[in-house]
Amino acid sequence: MQKRTSGTVFYVSVGLVVALVTTGAVAPERLSTVSGAALAWVNQTFGWFYMLATTLFVLACFFLGLGPYKHIRLSKKGRGPDYSFFTWLGLLFAARMGVGLVFWGAAEPILHYVDPPPGIEAETDEAARAALTYSVFHWALQPWGVYAIVGLALAYFKYRKGKPGLISHSLSPLLGERVEGPTGKVINIVATGATAVGVATTFGLSALQVSGGMSEIFPVPNTVVTQMVVIAVVTGLFVISSLSGVDKGIRYLSMTNLGVAIVLLSAVLVLGPTSFLLESFTTSVGTYVSDYFDLSLSLAPYSDGAWHGEWTIFFWAWVIAWAPYVGMFIARVSRGRTVQEFVLGVLLVPAVLGALWFVVIGGTALDLQTRGIADIAGPTQESEELALFLTLQSLPGGLVLSLLGLLLIVIFFVTSADSASYVLGVLSSRGSMVPSKLVRLVWGGLISATAAVLLLSGGLEALRAVAIVAALPFAVVILMMVVSLIKALRQDVAAERDEAVAEARPQGTEARSSGG
Repeated sequence: MQKRTSGTVFYVSVGLVVALVTTGAVAPERLSTVSGAALAWVNQTFGWFYMLATTLFVLACFFLGLGPYKHIRLSKKGRGPDYSFFTWLGLLFAARMGVGLVFWGAAEPILHYVDPPPGIEAETDEAARAALTYSVFHWALQPWGVYAIVGLALAYFKYRKGKPGLISHSLSPLLGERVEGPTGKVINIVATGATAVGVATTFGLSALQVSGGMSEIFPVPNTVVTQMVVIAVVTGLFVISSLSGVDKGIRYLSMTNLGVAIVLLSAVLVLGPTSFLLESFTTSVGTYVSDYFDLSLSLAPYSDGAWHGEWTIFFWAWVIAWAPYVGMFIARVSRGRTVQEFVLGVLLVPAVLGALWFVVIGGTALDLQTRGIADIAGPTQESEELALFLTLQSLPGGLVLSLLGLLLIVIFFVTSADSASYVLGVLSSRGSMVPSKLVRLVWGGLISATAAVLLLSGGLEALRAVAIVAALPFAVVILMMVVSLIKALRQDVAAERDEAVAEARPQGTEARSSGG
């Protein structure tokens, strides 16, 4: 019976993705019109919901990490973590953090500087400060709060309760036996389809950045042909990594990438305006912390809310669309950690590192722009993927830094494809945390083909809008996961308390008997 359920999820999910890709290839304008209208409607109608939900996820994380359930371990009794803390952080980078940081690290602050939030004049000191504050806001607690909730629920029910590693089974305290039926299938199909579409579009965007970076460093044209070659090469590297498994392929690549990222970040900090960057980091993080709830819940309802829709709501919806993928991968590498270790590690460490990255890379771009040393804003408004390389090339040793940046992107590219194929394999293999290599290769090939077809047809942005629209129902599922997880943890703590009382009772009885 379970086998048929797995088959249904796999074939329906693949069918949906193929249908969307075919539509994007044959009628990209039609898909763009429909998906764009749906995206605009979701942003305008449910923007408040995205803002409120992501804030609730962060608050839920702090409650779980600091509350009465913090000691519970995400494994059976007596088993510790599978990976060291440093290796674990490297794997977290592979899951999601790296691609976003590299793509938006310089681009987002510069774009906020020339097009700031409502009420702020463009290209002023105030706009520069707001640019860094909002960049920190978009990449700190909120996204990792979403990922932490999904990952924690999956890890808890899989490794402590012995459930299949599926989104549906993390809702078993609420849905009961329905997780095995049509309701569970629909939830898993939505999660799998949204993950595949989201990853494929990001795969295409990464191809754009690699192609753009190569065109800035080498005499290589930034054309569709170059992008196809990039996808082919990365697919080959991904196949090699995938066949090596999580404990070898993704692990080694992730550790290499973490090292390269630290070297690049340190080099920019030293070679760039060091004092300015350190001051900006303190100011931006301080403003973020002091204005956290204002940033998290403000939508400017009495003014033009387009800016928040294009940036904040867009990011939150995109994060939610990615949540099955990132949460599943984080769960896979987090077995054996306590709830507190998991929450603090997944929520706080990436948030601090993300804030540091955006202030150092984005702050350097802003400094170059405001002092007239380089025009980062102009080209970035046309091609966002060029911002990082324009920034690095304006520093001493720019060629070496740009090559490091390109290496970083390529490895993040490979690890993202590898970890995504793993997660899709889990979701379509009855929740097994060791999906077959064949299933992983099928998903990896489909992701690559999807990105290539959409880049050729011009339907990439339309498919990304589809993934973001699909985030709306999944946001409701994540809220249900919060309730389900707390309910199960409460029962777990009650069972531990009853067990302790039962163990203590005979000892007390014996003591009274001997005393009498």
